[in-house]
Amino acid sequence: MSALLRNKPELLAPCGSLEAFFAAMESGADAVYAGLREFSARARAKNFTLGQMERMLAYAHSKGRRMYITLNTLVKERELPQLVETLAELARLRVDGVIVQDMAVARLVRTHFPSIPLHASTQMTIHNLPGVLQLEELGFERVVLARELQLFDIAAIAGQCRAELEVFVHGALCFCVSGQCHFSSLLGGHSGNRGRCAQPCRRLYSHRGKEGYFFSPNDLSSIEMVPELVAAGVRSLKIEGRMKSADYVAKVVAAYRLVLDAAPEGRKEALAAAKGLLKDSFGRAPTKGFLAGREPADIANPWLRGGTGRFTGEVKRVGGGRILFETRDSLRVGDRLRLQPKSDMAGQAWTLRELYSQRKKVQECPGGAMVEVACPFTAAVGDALFKVGAADAFGLSDEAALRKLKAAGPDRLGVRLELSCRADQAGSWTLTAVARLGAAVFTYGFALGELEPARTAAMEEVLRSRFGETGETPFRLEELRAPDFPPLFIPPARLKEIRRELYHRLEQEGGGEQKRLIGAARSAALAALQAGARHGNQGEKEELLIRVARPEEVRWALSQADTAVVPLHRAAAHALPHLLARLRGDAGRIVWQLPFMVFDADLPLYRELLTTLHDHGFRRFEATNHGHLPLLAPLPEVRLSIGYRLFSLNSQALHCWRELGAERATLCLEDDRDNLAELLAADLPLSRTVMVYGPVEVMTTRIRMKEVSGGAVQSDRGELYTVRGQQGMTVISAATPFSLIGHLAELRRMGCSSFLLDLSETAPQERDAVVAAWRGDRPLSGTTLFNYERGLA
Repeated sequence: MSALLRNKPELLAPCGSLEAFFAAMESGADAVYAGLREFSARARAKNFTLGQMERMLAYAHSKGRRMYITLNTLVKERELPQLVETLAELARLRVDGVIVQDMAVARLVRTHFPSIPLHASTQMTIHNLPGVLQLEELGFERVVLARELQLFDIAAIAGQCRAELEVFVHGALCFCVSGQCHFSSLLGGHSGNRGRCAQPCRRLYSHRGKEGYFFSPNDLSSIEMVPELVAAGVRSLKIEGRMKSADYVAKVVAAYRLVLDAAPEGRKEALAAAKGLLKDSFGRAPTKGFLAGREPADIANPWLRGGTGRFTGEVKRVGGGRILFETRDSLRVGDRLRLQPKSDMAGQAWTLRELYSQRKKVQECPGGAMVEVACPFTAAVGDALFKVGAADAFGLSDEAALRKLKAAGPDRLGVRLELSCRADQAGSWTLTAVARLGAAVFTYGFALGELEPARTAAMEEVLRSRFGETGETPFRLEELRAPDFPPLFIPPARLKEIRRELYHRLEQEGGGEQKRLIGAARSAALAALQAGARHGNQGEKEELLIRVARPEEVRWALSQADTAVVPLHRAAAHALPHLLARLRGDAGRIVWQLPFMVFDADLPLYRELLTTLHDHGFRRFEATNHGHLPLLAPLPEVRLSIGYRLFSLNSQALHCWRELGAERATLCLEDDRDNLAELLAADLPLSRTVMVYGPVEVMTTRIRMKEVSGGAVQSDRGELYTVRGQQGMTVISAATPFSLIGHLAELRRMGCSSFLLDLSETAPQERDAVVAAWRGDRPLSGTTLFNYERGLA
C-alpha cells in the first residue's frame, strides 16, 4: 500500500444547507462542518436548528462519517447562558467536535462538557509550534492552522505535536490574518469575529489615481499539493464554503476525493480529471497561497473583480430588457449568470431561461459567440458577467433532503471501549471493560476462566471486530483500545456472550446516566455564571497606560503615564542594548508587548530578547497570541498581561486568562457600551483595561501589496485607510482614530480604573493634545466611537 493511502487524512467539507450536506455526503467527504443558527462564523449561511443537526448527525454516523459544529464566534456576556444551553444539547447529541474561537467556549467545554472534542478555529491565529502546544495543554484535540503558513512550516509543526492539524486546502481566502480583522465591524458594527462579515475587502478602492480591488485575494486551490500535504502529516484537508452552493461542494469534494484516493501511478490522470471538476465549480482565479511560498505572486490581482464565478464577458448593448455580450464560455439554457457592476454595488445572479445567437433562439452556444439574453436587473454597458452555475448542477430540494434524513432513523449512541485482561494467582482470567457514553463511564468485569495462548498477537484488531458487531442494539462502536491486552484465545462463543451482556447492561444503565450527567453539568455551568458579587475594578487605583511605537519613546510615555507599553519586535532588538541600562530603573512601569505573529523561524530571536529583558529586571510582558504563553513560561516571576487581540468579550474568557497566570487584560476593541458595562462590573480577580484612544488596524496581512507602496487608499464611499509595512507584514489602518475620550466619566461609573492610550501611530506633535484631552475628558474631533454607542452585532 502506498504511503498516500496508508496515511490518508480526512477530507472535510463545508455544509451551509441541507442540499450542501448531501452534496458532501454523496461526493465522498469523510466529514462535514456546519453551524447552528447562533454562534456561527457564517451567520448569513442558512445554518441549522438543533433538531436538524440531530438528524444530520444520525445520517452521517450511519455512513461512517463525522460532523463538526462551528461555535467559532466571539460571545457577549449576556449570551453565555444560551451558550451553556447549546453546549448541553451538543453533548447530548454526541457531536464529533466543536470548532471554537472564543476561549469562553473552550473553558465551558473543558470544565463542564468534557465529552465534546475541542477543535481550534483558524480564527485563533495559531501559526507556530508553541501555539499548538499551548492549545494541547488546554485540551484541544485539533488545531486549524493559520493560512499564512508554508508547507514546510506545517510539516515541522506536525512532527512535534500530538494534536491533529487541519489545513485549508480550497476556497476563499481572507486578505487579513483570520481572526484579526476589524474592517467590517468598523464600517457598520457587523463583526467578522461574530460571523457577520460584510466583505469590505471585495470592494473597489483607489490609490494614487488608480482603481483596483487591492484587498481581494484569489481563491485557494491546492489540488496539486495533496500528496505533499499528506506527507507533511496534515490530518484534515478542509474545504472552505459554507456560503457556497451545493454544486460547488459536490464538485470540489469530488475533485479532492479523486486525488486523495489515487494510487501514485494513476495520480496524473486523477489530477487532470479533478482540475476539470474544479473549473466547473466557478470560483475565483486559483492560487496555492502561502502553501507554495512566502510571497506567492498569484495570490491577488487587484485588476480582477472580486466576485466568484468564471468571467464570461462584458455587456456591449442594453435594450428591451436584454443584454448583448460576447461569451468566453459555452452557455446553455439553465446556466446561471451574475451581473457585476463596476461600482461597489453587489452583483445579482439569475438563471438563463432563453438564449439567442444571431437572432435565433437556441438551447446552447459555444464560447466566442455573440449572444443575447434576457436580464431581470438594471444593466449598463461595461458591466461584467460571470458564469456562476451550470444547468446540470447538483440539486436536491429541501423536501427530498428531509425525506433522506428521516429514512436514516435515530442516531446510535457512540461507545468508546477500553479492554484489559488480568489473571489471578490461580491462573483464572478476567476481562475488564471500561465503557464511555459521552460523559458517562461504566466498568464491567467478565470472568473467562483458564485460557490458552492465541496464535495472533493482534488482539486489539480481533476485539474491535467482535465488539463492533452491535446488531440491533442502540449503539455503534466509536472507538476500541486494548493497549496491553495479552495474546489469549478467548472462545468465540464466550466473546459473543460478553458482547451481548455488555451492550444489554449499557442499554439498561447508560442513557439515563448520560442524561443525568449532562443535566448536572448544565446546572453547574449556569450556576457558575451567576456566582459572586459584582464589583469589577472598583477600589483599584486608577492607572493610565500609553502605548508607543518604539523603545526610544518610553521615557516620554513614562513622563505622561503610569505605565508604558512598548512593542517588542525585530527592529527593537537593535535599540535595546543602548536603552536597557537607562530604562532599568523603571522596569516595573514598562510592559513589553509581543507581536501577535511570531513565526517559528523567528522564535530563537524572541526567546533571546525575552531572556535579555528578564535578566535586566523586566518582568511585565503582554501576550497577544496563545503561542506567547509557552515563550514566557520558563521566565520566573513574570507579570502577564493579555492584549486585545486575544479577545476578552466575556467573563469566561477573562477567567481563562486569570487561570493562565494573567494579572491584567485589555478588553475587546470592537466592544459596545452595554457589554463593557457587564465586564467592568463582573467579580473577577483580574484588572481590566479599556483602550480609549488609538488607531483601528482594520487588517493585517502577509500578502505583499505590490501595487500599494504606502500612503492612503480610498474607498468609493470616501473612507480613507493608511497602508504601512511592519515586520514583514502589511498593516491597513483607518485614517480616523478610535476614541472614547469624552465618555471617561461614564466608564469610571461602570467600574473602569485602567485606561490605555495607543499613540503608536499618532504624530509626535499631536500626542500632547490627546493626553490633555484625556486628562480633561474632552471629546476629540475627527475620531470614531467604533461600536461603543451603535452596538456590536
